[in-house]
Amino acid sequence: MNSEKPKVNSTILLIISVAASFFNPLMGAAVNIALPKISVEFDMNAIAMSWIAMAFLLASAIALVPFGKIADIYGRKKIFLIGNIVVAIASLLCAISTSGTFLIAARVFQGIGSAMVYGTTMAIVTSAFPPHKRGRIIGINVTAVYLGLSVAPLLGGYLTQSIGWRSIFYLMVVVALLTAVMMYIFVKEDWKSPNKEKIDYKGSIIYAFAITGLIYGFSKLPHLNAIIIALVGVALLIVFIKTELKLPNPIMNINLFRNNRTFAYSNLAAMINYAATFAIAFVLSLFLQYVKGFSPRSAGMILITQPIVMALFASVSGRLSDQYDPRVLASIGMSIVVVGLAFLVFLSASTPLLYIIISLVIVGIGFGIFSSPNTNAIMSSVENTHLGIASATVATMRTTGQMFSMGIAALIIHTFIGEAKIVQQNLGLFVSSIQIIFVVFTVLCAFGVLASLAGRKKAIEV
Repeated sequence: MNSEKPKVNSTILLIISVAASFFNPLMGAAVNIALPKISVEFDMNAIAMSWIAMAFLLASAIALVPFGKIADIYGRKKIFLIGNIVVAIASLLCAISTSGTFLIAARVFQGIGSAMVYGTTMAIVTSAFPPHKRGRIIGINVTAVYLGLSVAPLLGGYLTQSIGWRSIFYLMVVVALLTAVMMYIFVKEDWKSPNKEKIDYKGSIIYAFAITGLIYGFSKLPHLNAIIIALVGVALLIVFIKTELKLPNPIMNINLFRNNRTFAYSNLAAMINYAATFAIAFVLSLFLQYVKGFSPRSAGMILITQPIVMALFASVSGRLSDQYDPRVLASIGMSIVVVGLAFLVFLSASTPLLYIIISLVIVGIGFGIFSSPNTNAIMSSVENTHLGIASATVATMRTTGQMFSMGIAALIIHTFIGEAKIVQQNLGLFVSSIQIIFVVFTVLCAFGVLASLAGRKKAIEV
């Protein structure tokens, strides 16, 4: 059936989508605070630690676009359900990990499930609510994401210190299963395209190898092998684009980028913004624990500042984006993020805690103002039949940006301290690497402001 706009209890659906949006970030942010403890148990260096986060993100980036298309064809609710089950199984595997390699492999599996959930959530709520309410609903869901990010460091720190890091993953098992049960019981309808299309397996495979080569190679720079792998990834990405342009039913509609200015530049702005901000939690978590000597719980209490502020502003900016040009709002938000990142450039071992908190507040305000309007602009710029792939593309830009953010951080840390563990003897070099990381992030985010402004164009009504 053509169920693009089925009758559904919008309140129940909103609760489920908010629950998914709230708990999904826990899989990334809560684990960050536990990384030092995990590294001790599994004897991992800083680069290996970063791959606990990056494996999850890489798998998500690879899976988001294919499953966005599959959801459009076979049903967004169906993929959402399966995704939660995959997350539950993968989280259990993470919890019983016996080595760093096992944990990283389980995180790959977890990332695939997360892609199925996150890539369909925004498409489902966009399908179910009318355009004039879209900004408000997106704002609520984005707020839920930031509330999840707010709770994650605090909860991750508490669980890690009181029960152990494995308890974080056991919690994820319970949450994923509960979310799946709620969707199955209370939402009987599904959302999918009326036209049955074939799945582009060829494009999906090329895309997977392209993203893997690009990100893995980037993370291992400046080694010669890493340069070669990264270049192969770039070449495969070019092959992927050319292949998709020739297919009648591509896994990614490249024409959305070629012919839709708002869609193209808003996605670019999102990727740049996440690339410039995601590793903040990773870097500051290590800084606060290794340099400042804070416990995981105390570090979590400090890092909670940014996502709380983001949550406060995301809902308001979402409602405003229904009334004003979302591109202007997004550009203002990203400009504020630049200021916050510039403050973090001057971190040192003697930096007062209040200075760090103020910097996080500024970044939080900017990100909160940017995210909801930017997402509203993207989702409102496409037809209903493309909502699944648009939702997946938004999530892909987010995840790809996060991977580049972690890759930049890992590369710079590796340049300064090599393969060594972070110890007292190299803390000075580690702090210097942090300063360079935030210089790069500040410059990158400044370019993101330009991309956001370039995308100004009235979105279409769908």
